[in-house]
This record gives sequence, C-alpha cells and structure tokens, in this order.
Amino acid sequence: MKISQNNIIRQPDYHIDDVFTQRWSPRSFLDKKIPDEDLYSVFEAARWAPSAFNEQPWRFIIARTDEERELFYRFISEFNLTWCKKAPVLALIISHTKRNEEENRSHSFDAGAAWGFLALQATLKGLVTHPMTGFDFTKARELLSIPNDYAIQALVAIGYQGDKAALPENLQNREMPNQRRPLSESIFSGKFGNTILK
Repeated sequence: MKISQNNIIRQPDYHIDDVFTQRWSPRSFLDKKIPDEDLYSVFEAARWAPSAFNEQPWRFIIARTDEERELFYRFISEFNLTWCKKAPVLALIISHTKRNEEENRSHSFDAGAAWGFLALQATLKGLVTHPMTGFDFTKARELLSIPNDYAIQALVAIGYQGDKAALPENLQNREMPNQRRPLSESIFSGKFGNTILK
C-alpha cells in the first residue's frame, strides 16, 4: 500500500512507480531557498520532455529574488497570494505558438509534458510544486514582456513543503493529496464511451 504525505492513502489500480502517487500540490511552503543545483535539475528534466518535431515550444520565466517575486505578485490573484508568497521560486510556463511561421497546434500539449517532467523531478528532489491559473494573464504578459506569439499556460510555485498549520484556516482542511477517478472512467476501446475496464 502506498502512503503519501500527511498519511493520505493513494492506491493505484495497477503498479506504477511511487513518484506518481507521492507527487501532489500542497499550498504550504517553507521560506527556504532552493540550491541552484536542485532547482536547475527540475528544469533540466523538463528540457527532456517530448515535443512534436522536437520543437520544444516551452519556456519558463522564473522569479527567485525578492524583486522578481514582487513583480509576479502584481498579477497573481489575492486568493493565491495568501499561500504562494512563501514559495522561494515562481515559474511562469509559456509556449511558442508558431512553428516555421505557421500555427503549432501541439504547443500546449508539449508544454504540458514539460510541466509533468518538471513536477516529477521536483518530487524526486524533495521539492513540491503547485500549478495555478488564478492570475491576470494580460497583466502577466505586459509586466514580463512576453511576446504575442507565446501563450501563457500556468504559474507554478516551487519549494519545500511547509506545515499545514501555517496556512490560513480556510485552506488547512484542503492541504492533503487528493484522489483520482478510476482508470475505467478514463480509457475507452475504439470509440468514446466503450469502457475497457469494469
């Protein structure tokens, strides 16, 4: 039986590596700097994600100094600011929407793969990540000088997990790994709705 943080049981239906059930998205962060070696390894993992035509459309804009984080705080929603201010690193994921001056239809899909690699490597390094879309995309583009041919995907808080008691009371009960729907509800045979597993 697999146990993740906070003793919440996450049991897969089929055997997988523990890293997949141990990864989750806490909101409580320690105010603790991440060594460069560990931080860069997280983005190194993202670098090796697959992408159509090896286009690698993802880019990461990182805030890790006080000045950089303060700039990011200007476009993050009030709700997310209540917990993400302790995270030592914020990373905005963007993706190039063009390939050879034409539309790259898989840029978001490929950026999602890079995010997945990043999140798993962070778990292996003893770090936690929490992605969010609760921020002003237009303001982020303006403040961070993001070109129009790059799509904004998500903002990720990266750091070390803190105690849930450090969170506002309304978030403490939510500070636990969540579950997933059964695999039988996610895969179909041949066409939509044809369940493979019972």
